[in-house]
Amino acid sequence: MSARQPTALLVLKDGTILEGIGLGAVGEAVGEVCFNTAITGYQEILTDPSYAGQIITFTFPHIGNVGANSEDQETSNLAATSGVRGAILRANITNPSNYRAAQHFDAWLKARGIIAIGGIDTRALTARIREQGMIDGTIVHAPDGKFDRDALLAKAKAFPGLEGLDLAKDVTTGQSYTWDETRWVWGEGYKNLENATHHVVALDFGVKRNILRCLASTGCKVTVVPASTKAEDVLALNPDGIFLSNGPGDPAATGTYAVPEIKKLVASGKPIFGICLGHQMLALALGAQTEKMHQGHHGANHPVKDFTTNKVEITSMNHGFTVDRDSLPDDVEETHVSLFDGTNCGLRLKGKPVFSVQYHPEASPGPQDSHYLFDRFISLIAEAKR
Repeated sequence: MSARQPTALLVLKDGTILEGIGLGAVGEAVGEVCFNTAITGYQEILTDPSYAGQIITFTFPHIGNVGANSEDQETSNLAATSGVRGAILRANITNPSNYRAAQHFDAWLKARGIIAIGGIDTRALTARIREQGMIDGTIVHAPDGKFDRDALLAKAKAFPGLEGLDLAKDVTTGQSYTWDETRWVWGEGYKNLENATHHVVALDFGVKRNILRCLASTGCKVTVVPASTKAEDVLALNPDGIFLSNGPGDPAATGTYAVPEIKKLVASGKPIFGICLGHQMLALALGAQTEKMHQGHHGANHPVKDFTTNKVEITSMNHGFTVDRDSLPDDVEETHVSLFDGTNCGLRLKGKPVFSVQYHPEASPGPQDSHYLFDRFISLIAEAKR
């Protein structure tokens, strides 16, 4: 940080205060500080509903260099309070240099209401999180450089943390809708599914657009329903398959109302596929337990082994809770595991067309290492219909 007066602060609940350059929206927000190691996809990351309640430290220094556009957003929710709380950057934002850029990244942050701070030693902050775990903090941008540091620290200390928080209710859809947009194609953009062969009902705990596009690209008309939808109402839509989406917060908290319904859906015999929070809550419904992680998994370079194929995938991850692999019941098989730390990354219910993964197969770090999971889901649907 230069000698000039700071226009932004990151105040951690342990009393650490980092000074920087204010970027994006003016204001303050409180959340859990984590780090993400991806070198691309910052716009997708900042619009991923799974980051609700968190302040993201980007380890890659050049964030904003390709600008922003309307195509790469993972959610249309513009309410900053129901999504990511802030962004921490190493360098200032430069002018965009990409043919797809439609907006300067700083202007995009302002439009989304996202507070950001630049000029931070993100390597040191990341090392601190790796050693001591994710920590709550207050991020603030004040162009006049005037801060009440004691009040900001008090707000960081008062933040309850993500354990016990149901954040899916803040990011889920307010009403059901149909999705038919398919994956992006070079030179063509997005298209719409014309002749659907299957019908999938997706429970929205904070679903990403690209997950819905992947389902549509495999021939599925998707009906997206709110997180609190009852199993009877899901089954009344006569789905060929049921999808449990990603989302933020503590799976045990969201599970208080979602897990009983998921148990009924499993009992129905319908094919079920879960991702991220959907994976965790499916595990809870099957009798396993979840727990908070030390630093979480946030990045696009996570190696995962699929025991069903003995292949290793390079995956994209974003989660601060995990399924306790030692708590899996005898009728649940562990199908995937992280090669970073050995945590559970996938499961299937023996004897039923029910499976899930912790990571994000719709993302493209591999770039298509994990797309087979959508085909696996469709195969289960086709077999069940036969």
